[in-house]
Amino acid sequence: MTIKVLVADDHGAIRAGLVLILSNADGIEVVGEAADGAAAIRQARALKPDVVLMDVRMPGVDGIAATRELTAEGLCQVLVLTTFDLDEYVHGALRAGAAGFLLKSVEAARLVEAVRLVAAGEGVLAPQVTRKLISAFANSAPAPVAAPAGLSDLTDREREVLSCLGEGLSNAEIGTRLYIGETTVKTHVSRVLTKLNLRSRVQAAILAQEAGI
Repeated sequence: MTIKVLVADDHGAIRAGLVLILSNADGIEVVGEAADGAAAIRQARALKPDVVLMDVRMPGVDGIAATRELTAEGLCQVLVLTTFDLDEYVHGALRAGAAGFLLKSVEAARLVEAVRLVAAGEGVLAPQVTRKLISAFANSAPAPVAAPAGLSDLTDREREVLSCLGEGLSNAEIGTRLYIGETTVKTHVSRVLTKLNLRSRVQAAILAQEAGI
């Protein structure tokens, strides 16, 4: 099945490069481009992409606000692009429901792989900062976080899956850890997100860290 992608970046040259990389990948179709968050929202509503590749800093409506809108409406998955010196913006994007983020220096093959993973429901975080980022959320909490609504509804297995998400494990890695199939892992992850009213597995990872799971 073809993965439809919308590319949102206010720099024309960067946007063109991303479009070129993705357009040359098998099974991926770039259905639109946007130079700001407002345009990204409008085009996502009209074009129904599977994934929006979202820059964080854009004029007008920025990538964080656009991500929050898109995920709240359940329109698509959002994969954020950023740089090391924009961590505070990345935090906001992940809080808003982004499926993950990559550095703009990412290699072409890794970018294509990330789009495919996000379209399949996986979370993608730049490996250089994955655990550092998740730990930062936990360490920045001003006070102990109360157990979120729905946590008590999780089964023992679902809590184990949530704990694995908190470690940043992929579906395959969770399956290996818990001795269950990857399809079963996907089912458990979906149930965890539903019960905790979360929009992405990255949000689940953050919650797991903050709740000490």
